[in-house]
Amino acid sequence: MSIRVLLADDQAMIRGGLRLILEDQPDIEVVAEAADGADAIRLARRLRPDVCLIDIRMPGKDGIEVTRAIAGPGVPDPLRVVIVTTFDLDEYVYGALQAGAVGFVLKGASPALLAEAVRAADAGDALISPQITLRLLRQLARVKGPVSGPPGPPLSEREIEVVQAIARGRTNTEIAAGLFISLSTVKSHLASIQSKLGVRNRVEIAAWAWETGRIQAARD
Repeated sequence: MSIRVLLADDQAMIRGGLRLILEDQPDIEVVAEAADGADAIRLARRLRPDVCLIDIRMPGKDGIEVTRAIAGPGVPDPLRVVIVTTFDLDEYVYGALQAGAVGFVLKGASPALLAEAVRAADAGDALISPQITLRLLRQLARVKGPVSGPPGPPLSEREIEVVQAIARGRTNTEIAAGLFISLSTVKSHLASIQSKLGVRNRVEIAAWAWETGRIQAARD
């Protein structure tokens, strides 16, 4: 089965380029295009694509508003959103992730990275352009500082190792290889960690790790 993708960008040339890149992949199919935020929301809700690639700046509703409407907190059965933009600004990245996005890729990224982001989102993973990931999470940690208050929920030693790997931007496959465990075991640990922390996805797990200083000893 192909991964069904919705493209939302106000520039027809950009949408065309993204379509060419994605449809060159044997396992990805672009099922619709939207030129503004309102149309993106309408098409996403009607077609229920596997992954939505959403631009940040669009007429009417911007990419963060679109993401919040189709993937945000409180949305039943949220869709998987990857933000694709030319703007490498931390406030955009953080706003998109808080709104429910599971990935953030710059338009200057390679075709391989774009396709990888789509596949990661479809698999329940998350991918942020490497030049953004650690800088963003470290900045969040510096701004917020270590979270005070009662200790966090008890995580097992293995779960802490998984959290540390996620906070470094590792994929499920890389975590499995690095810890010498199966992919299904990684996914089980992720589900347990999300439940214990009360977070929605691996990006929020990574943010929690940096904000609470849980990976201080593991920083590069």
